[in-house]
Amino acid sequence: MFRRTFWFTAGAAAGVWATAKVNRKLKQLTPESLAAQAANKAIDAGHRLKDFALDVRVGMVRREAELEEALGLDAPDPGHELPEPRRRTALGTAPYPTTHSIPTISYNRNEDH
Repeated sequence: MFRRTFWFTAGAAAGVWATAKVNRKLKQLTPESLAAQAANKAIDAGHRLKDFALDVRVGMVRREAELEEALGLDAPDPGHELPEPRRRTALGTAPYPTTHSIPTISYNRNEDH
């Protein structure tokens, strides 16, 4: 009698455990849950990419400093800055002359048949 009660209880507990596990898995596979998981992975990938870019930038600055030291180059003087970019003389003018016109081509689909 105790043996049957034990196995009945063990079976009921296994059924409850399996049902809970299946329900948890089904909730993970809902569209909302999948969208949230994808968004989280995209954010994590963005953070990893940003960290990688920062590491590359730090390495680039270090290597540039090593090369400048090896070549005996000095840092640029603050008084010698790059010139400002050229600007157009008047607004609305194209940076190049436009002497051509765009031809208008009429297309009739019925001519192809």
